[in-house]
Amino acid sequence: MLRVMLGKHNYAVDVATDGAAGVTLARQQPYDFILCDIRMPVLDGLGFLRQAQAAGVTATIIMMSAYGTVDTAIACMKEGAYDYVAKPFKNDEILLVLKKAEERERLKAENRRLREEVAREYSFANIISRNERMKDIFALVRKVCDVRTPVLLLGESGTGKELVARAIHYHGSRRDGPFVALNCGAIPENLLESELFGHVRGAFTDAAADRRGLFEEADGGTLFLDEIGDMPLSLQVKLLRVLQEGELRRLGGAKQIKVDVRIISATAKRLDAEVAAGNFREDLYFRLNVVSITLPPLRERQEDIPLLVAHFLEKYGKEFGKPGAAVAVSPEAMQLLLAYSWPGNVRELENCIERGLLLAEEGGLAPEVLPGPVRKLAESDRALGGDSLSIKKAEEELEREFIRRALEITGGNRTHAARLLEISHRSLLYKIKEFGLE
Repeated sequence: MLRVMLGKHNYAVDVATDGAAGVTLARQQPYDFILCDIRMPVLDGLGFLRQAQAAGVTATIIMMSAYGTVDTAIACMKEGAYDYVAKPFKNDEILLVLKKAEERERLKAENRRLREEVAREYSFANIISRNERMKDIFALVRKVCDVRTPVLLLGESGTGKELVARAIHYHGSRRDGPFVALNCGAIPENLLESELFGHVRGAFTDAAADRRGLFEEADGGTLFLDEIGDMPLSLQVKLLRVLQEGELRRLGGAKQIKVDVRIISATAKRLDAEVAAGNFREDLYFRLNVVSITLPPLRERQEDIPLLVAHFLEKYGKEFGKPGAAVAVSPEAMQLLLAYSWPGNVRELENCIERGLLLAEEGGLAPEVLPGPVRKLAESDRALGGDSLSIKKAEEELEREFIRRALEITGGNRTHAARLLEISHRSLLYKIKEFGLE
């Protein structure tokens, strides 16, 4: 009856007369679903389940029986059955169970596909470099993948700290667990504690129900704390306790909750200076800084620029449907890309290539489609290499360009820019006014 009914609904059906014959069939070919009685000759349903599991059968198994009890159903579920149907059943009931099982298998397959895609995206192959410092970093990253030791990633904004954090997670023993990321500087202090540690109902005015925090969400996986240097001192104590004891207490709660989380933190700040200034706890700094990795800025790894440009051209060329000559870089454009200081590092370069490809014509990526700051470099270079042979004028232009670049790198921080230029803060202010760089 089941074979006829399921055949009418476009299922391809084989029938086995007993459990042993069923195991033989299941070993011979990969079925999607198996409907199995509990009471059978030769080998009963529970025996079939055990032997199918031992043989590595991956089909979704649904049990059936008119003699079933709740205990039998639970025993079947414990042995790996997906569901249990009691006889007598209606045809629609069987079809509904199969449709639910199909949806479950589809979601599992989609989950596997997404995991494989994420693993590819955050593989070491996508952290592109021929720079020796970066190669040393890759070697260190591979060593720390499989351990729970905290890792501190240091470097300017845009150097790829989160990309490295994800690579550590997806190549380590916790790859099947969650990767949860939080920017500590992007959430107000009064909300950050609840975000990290969760809260119980009534802990504050809007706490209408219990809520898990990100530590609990990341249980069994990795929690990436970006801009850890911006974490308020009041929360640093709680973070230190979680790192030391492996347990937390939700905001407003009394219960201690055990968590197994690997912490990877990152900052663009000098945490040792923050400790000296009293803005960061020394004990937390030492706990986070078991393994520290400093990512060099792009201006210190110029040899990687052509590699990165080729990678981003391929990535966005496919996305924008611009094959062939349209994704080539002209020699003039490449010269500008190599000469620019990239204050926004790899992130700025990626944005530059993405924008350039959107605006590029058939001739490829030319200087005209590059962002203003990169083109300005060409204009200043032309000014320095003009017809004038005045050393004084050339020195002024060079000084102006150095000051402009220093201000760009430091985001307009004049004190920091003066240190980079190795001049006094007062001299820098005078030069800014003289050159009209306000």
